[in-house]
Amino acid sequence: MTRPRRYPSDTTDAEWEILEPLLAPPACRRRTGGRPEKHHRRAIIDAIFYLVDNGIKWRAMPADFPPWRTVYGFLTRWHDDLTALTLTDRLREQIRCAAGRTATPTAGCVDSQSVHECAEATVSRDTSGYDPHKRVNGRKRHIIVDTLGLLIAAHVTAANVQDRDGARPIVHQAALHGIAHIWADHGYHGDLITWAADLDVTIEIVPRPAGKGFQVLPRRWVVERTFAWLTRRRRCARDYERLPEHHETIIYWAAILQMTRRHARTRTTSPAT
Repeated sequence: MTRPRRYPSDTTDAEWEILEPLLAPPACRRRTGGRPEKHHRRAIIDAIFYLVDNGIKWRAMPADFPPWRTVYGFLTRWHDDLTALTLTDRLREQIRCAAGRTATPTAGCVDSQSVHECAEATVSRDTSGYDPHKRVNGRKRHIIVDTLGLLIAAHVTAANVQDRDGARPIVHQAALHGIAHIWADHGYHGDLITWAADLDVTIEIVPRPAGKGFQVLPRRWVVERTFAWLTRRRRCARDYERLPEHHETIIYWAAILQMTRRHARTRTTSPAT
């Protein structure tokens, strides 16, 4: 690793100590063998974090990073072999254990967020729609988080898809992670509750208190805070991805960036760790 740390999104030594053991070893270190990688893994991770945090175009990648085609190749490869999902799960387990929780959560919260598509027409009509309630033309991202607000699963659909329909893939994925209870708003009322019961998952609708004005809803404020964390990354402020699967990957990498920094701060300030 010869590239110096230049940008705020670059990993620190403490953050790289957390991420490096979680990555699969290069092909040259496996039994099957392979060519040694030309670029250091840390430089690849820093380039992905820079893209997610600053929202740049792929071809605008700074020259001190590896070529953008190389970084894009790693991003798609780590999407196909579920490396991004694995990093999210492992980081969530470590943060929960450091906070004195069990590694596997049993409860979570689900919600959706409609996101405008970019003005460069990269989002195709087949995967885009109009949300009349939010007045948003673009896509909708559905997420499930644990009680600490850490991402469990994400799914991206067109913005005109109902919340209860778009939540089915992530509810199924959350059930595989051991989630047994999920808090949701009134938009998830209906067939989803019966369907989730077959997966041994209970969906509890959190009612909105009577009265006007902003009110913090019990349990549901956690997932709203997670959306705030995600939209701090400029690549997540709008939808710039041609495929919904690629937008899901960007969401996971935004969560990885946030959880890595959080875990590094915890390990630095906790002498018992």
